[in-house]
Amino acid sequence: MQQQHAIEMRGITKHFGLVVANENVELTVRKGEILSILGENGSGKTSLMNMLAGIYFPDAGQITIDGREVVIRSPKDAFDLGIGMIHQHFKLVDVLTAAENIILGLPGKLRLNMKTVEADIRKLTDKYGFEIDLTRKIYEMSVSQKQTVEIVKMLYRGANILILDEPTAVLTPQETDKLFDVLRNMRNQGHSIIIITHKLTEVLSLSDRVAVLRKGESIGTVDTKDATEMSLTEMMVGKKVVLDIDRPDPVNPVSRLQVDGVTCIDREGRKVLDDATFDARSGEILGIAGIAGSGQKELLEAIAGLRPMTGGVITYIDEKGKSRVLSRMNASAIRELGVRLAFVPEDRLGMGLVASMGMTDNMMLRTYRGGRSFFRQRKQPRSLAQQIMEDLEVITPNIEWPVGRMSGGNVQKVLVGREISSAPQVLMVAYPVRGLDINSSHAIYRLLNQQKKLGVTVICVGEDLDVLLALCDRIMVLAGGKVSGIVDGRTAKKEEVGLLMTSDQYEQQSAKEETIA
Repeated sequence: MQQQHAIEMRGITKHFGLVVANENVELTVRKGEILSILGENGSGKTSLMNMLAGIYFPDAGQITIDGREVVIRSPKDAFDLGIGMIHQHFKLVDVLTAAENIILGLPGKLRLNMKTVEADIRKLTDKYGFEIDLTRKIYEMSVSQKQTVEIVKMLYRGANILILDEPTAVLTPQETDKLFDVLRNMRNQGHSIIIITHKLTEVLSLSDRVAVLRKGESIGTVDTKDATEMSLTEMMVGKKVVLDIDRPDPVNPVSRLQVDGVTCIDREGRKVLDDATFDARSGEILGIAGIAGSGQKELLEAIAGLRPMTGGVITYIDEKGKSRVLSRMNASAIRELGVRLAFVPEDRLGMGLVASMGMTDNMMLRTYRGGRSFFRQRKQPRSLAQQIMEDLEVITPNIEWPVGRMSGGNVQKVLVGREISSAPQVLMVAYPVRGLDINSSHAIYRLLNQQKKLGVTVICVGEDLDVLLALCDRIMVLAGGKVSGIVDGRTAKKEEVGLLMTSDQYEQQSAKEETIA
């Protein structure tokens, strides 16, 4: 007997000017199934789901929900049809409680009995196995707890179809397992769940079927039980791709960067980095793992001279063994000291590149202080931009096209390529493959390993533990701004790293409760 379709999308087409986001896409979602959507960055996954969620309106095509053709012109239309989308950036009010966020905006009395509301919500959370404190403020919650509030908020509003965009991007392995258990419970209760993700291991472990898009077009939908990582990758990129991450042994690693007791505070006076101490060695990749907001950003910015420190010392040791203290130097002073330090920040366009400039001008940003003629010095940056575009397969009309008009994945390729081209002694990268497809991600991994073989000290902040464990020689874990452990990348287990990532949460919560009391 054929399963009934919750969603049918036929001939869906969406253009943004000359850019084709989706072209004649076909997609079906069954009732009571988990469907994963895969594709390279720029393949049209998110734009397709945004049309289902009412954020975009298709240029052509039909959408059918529960056998009835519908028109979805706004998120309200989607809500009315039982469709809810949970984005990577949550739509929550920090100063309100979980329960208040869940009912926010719903019609009802001016004054509500919150105990009755919480009791109603608790019936829902118990039904699916959610763990959530409905009285806790959003700003007190971890990322996974906020995500739970978003999911419950959609269910409370009557959503039968849930769309989740990269739901595990910032979760620990333990939190991911809990989320998957809840999603399976929801599927068993008859909900249809769509997941956009780049993580093939999660696709294979969670979904019932996988739909693949390539360059905005449907390639096909397969049963997960009949798929492998290799077969799905070939569908995505249209050719065979080697998925193994190379990890050569470090050759004569010596301590190149010593970080001792580094502490930073934010504008509110809170410690965002607390007594961080470690060393990074030449010819190795040091991975940094941690839940989002654990101090990764602040640590790299402090080393790069972009964030003031309230304590600690950062020392660089050159090839001849000479020590140079970098603490409290800005980026220009570090460069004038002769230390070649390259930094790929998390904020690509805010800190790394100028959105209105093309690739050539962005290549020149590193050398503009030299005082030489602007026009005379464009030949080399133009050549470098052309080389990066070809080597990393940057999709752009030309190298003078503003980088702000490129997709996020292509912006990342430009930034990583520029920093590596500067022949650094220390290379720091924050989430270097975020938003990149598998093919491009492995190109970045190969570039990092090439730098490692040249004796460069590579520090890599990542969110995919499987990748960190396959790529890095050592992994340092940050929890609540503190170094909770450093493990061997070759022997450590994902669960061990996950526990180190959460080791500080209970202490933080206990301290907050004591302060309130």
